Amino acid sequence: MDCHATTPTDSRVFKAMVPYFTERFGNPSSRTHRFGWEAEKAVDRARHHIADLIGARAKEIVFTSGATESDNHAIKGVAEAYCDRGNHIITSVIEHRAVLASCRRLEKRGFKITCLTVGKDGRIDPNDVRRAITSETILISIMTANSEIGVIQPIAEIGRIAKKEGVLFHTDAVQAVGRVPFDVEELSVDLASITAHKMYGPKGVGALYVRRKRPSIRLTPIIDGGEQQNGLRSGTLNVPSIVGFGEAARLCLDEMFAEQKRVRSLRDHLLDGLRRNISDLRVNGSMCHRLPNNLNVSFPGITGESLVMGVSDIAMSTGSACTSGSNEPSYVLTALGISRELARASIRLGLGRFNDIEQVNYAIRIISRAVNRLRELSPVYESGSVGANSLSREG
Repeated sequence: MDCHATTPTDSRVFKAMVPYFTERFGNPSSRTHRFGWEAEKAVDRARHHIADLIGARAKEIVFTSGATESDNHAIKGVAEAYCDRGNHIITSVIEHRAVLASCRRLEKRGFKITCLTVGKDGRIDPNDVRRAITSETILISIMTANSEIGVIQPIAEIGRIAKKEGVLFHTDAVQAVGRVPFDVEELSVDLASITAHKMYGPKGVGALYVRRKRPSIRLTPIIDGGEQQNGLRSGTLNVPSIVGFGEAARLCLDEMFAEQKRVRSLRDHLLDGLRRNISDLRVNGSMCHRLPNNLNVSFPGITGESLVMGVSDIAMSTGSACTSGSNEPSYVLTALGISRELARASIRLGLGRFNDIEQVNYAIRIISRAVNRLRELSPVYESGSVGANSLSREG
């Protein structure tokens, strides 16, 4: 139940990949024999599947090693390509580390970075975006959905603002694509980062959507070499993983709406079960604008780390997988105005395609038992010591 960190590769995806390790092993840049032609055809087919999933054109899909590279390429590539137009970038305090670190790197080079705050529900006010834009603004980078609290941002509104002001708009759409509908045209998105392993595909392959019309985005490469992918990202393409990525995208497009309904029902059942068995429970972030598979909750009186360590047969986390080695409370939760103590009492659950009602019921029993036991052992927690009103659900 940690599908925000990664998902298992679907057996159908794996089956599609296998021939490209052995029988169809060609390099898609080898255009003088059938092995290369087969590989090139497979890559093109995958591009079309991924483009179909996000409402793009196949030629607008640039393959990368994953979401971190895609985020880096979008932000640094735009900064270098458009530095003659301005040096100001707008982002938010709850972005993925790949976005925040890229912005910090650019800040050291003289770029101006504005990090917008979020409300208690975890959402950005589009009016804050509008007010932050200056004559020097060249890029807005706001994630579609947060990996910890699952909150979905008002991307369409932000996209319209960016388009009206003539500013490029990038979104880290990693957690959203494949889970909820995402269309680059409807959302007025110019660049979007996605990855395969969040949608039941293989690890180590991702993509960056780069708009080619209205407007055509200029992007400076961050990897130089053999001029593959129209010079935007050099390097021999990872054909087996790209094939898997394409098949994963195709399956998500075909099954998304039914899966949304199923996993939301499981998530709501999980939340209801935890509420019945555990007092003083808080849901972090908006429930109205949230990924259907996400639940982020705080249990005052314990630490999330002690709960995760004490329940070894359920995969859950205290925050993003990229920050799981840190002893600091989640920067996403503290950005919502949650106290450091309560942030440390939080866990993240991310349900997925292969979870079922029996597993959810098991998780309810085990987590409830562990939380109540940890509270009994706590020298500071007293039942009812935290008022229910102060822990009411947000949004």
